[in-house]
Amino acid sequence: MEDRLLMRMPTGIPSLDPVLDGGVPPGSVVLLLGEHGAGNVEFVQTSLMHLTRMKRAGQARGKGVLIPESISYVTITRMREDILREVALSFNPDLYDQLGEGIRFYDLSEFYFDASLVPTGWYGAGSVMERLQKKQRREGDGILSEIAGVLKVLPQDGLVVLDSLTDIAPSLEVGEPWHAFIAFMRGLQRAAKQWNCTIFLLLASGILGRSQELEIADCVDATFLFHWEESGAQRRQRVMYFGKFRGVMTWLEDKNLVKFAVSISAKGGFEVRNIRMVV
Repeated sequence: MEDRLLMRMPTGIPSLDPVLDGGVPPGSVVLLLGEHGAGNVEFVQTSLMHLTRMKRAGQARGKGVLIPESISYVTITRMREDILREVALSFNPDLYDQLGEGIRFYDLSEFYFDASLVPTGWYGAGSVMERLQKKQRREGDGILSEIAGVLKVLPQDGLVVLDSLTDIAPSLEVGEPWHAFIAFMRGLQRAAKQWNCTIFLLLASGILGRSQELEIADCVDATFLFHWEESGAQRRQRVMYFGKFRGVMTWLEDKNLVKFAVSISAKGGFEVRNIRMVV
């Protein structure tokens, strides 16, 4: 039991995993809350690039490190091809080579856009009759039910990326829909423990109210925050810090490893710089 408690699932980011003693505790739900362009998206992309390479190589990084058995990517509005193209445009080929072959994508965009005024030709496929039949089967269900259907059995010892809460949370921000959303979040956190599955949740900061952001943060095991800060010579610096980290936060604070400077490059992807606290 003690050995299992000490296990870590790597993020795959070479400059970060040593700080986290190998990675995050498996079964953690991690909220990646970030300002636009501050690095939470690149965090996920870099993590996926390195983890898929590690899986192909059959690589493990020392005792107590659990490489995810599978990697799943749930997208609410974006196409698989669009996500992979963005990675290809952003990073060197030696980083993203064969990325798409190591990830299972779940595209929920048809369901999401069926409830909107967006013309079906912009996002759908199939005949008019096929699309009407799909829409009728989905009547009465919400996007949370669709996500729950995809994730009804989380992959054992796996990694799941949900991209993104920004697409669904604002429309549920008040009343019973919000209560249902929070119940879904708490259920997801419970399921992650049951299946020892780590989950990354992307959310853009400033879209929801502060109280809603805090309520979401209360439903997860860890909150990684990504912000822009002013530095010398009128330059902006990306920073990442941990708002909470169950089971890890205490010893991170003992070592002053809570807030970091961040850089993003085509060669290295997302990188934590200088491995020290930013004052």
